[in-house]
Amino acid sequence: MEKVLTIEGMKCNHCSAAVEKALSALAGVESVHVDLAAKQATVTGASLDAKALSDTVTKAGYTVVSVQ
Repeated sequence: MEKVLTIEGMKCNHCSAAVEKALSALAGVESVHVDLAAKQATVTGASLDAKALSDTVTKAGYTVVSVQ
């Protein structure tokens, strides 16, 4: 399963690394790729809960615009 999150507020590599680290720590997440220029994070895993992904990014200090 794959989810793509559109995220506002990431301005630098430190921001994208913080999002990647936060999402990677979630149970069920196998891989995370953050594209700073596209303002997106692609998350791959066996079972991914959109609300949990969104809440995790919000707790890290960024705004989730959409989860697809």
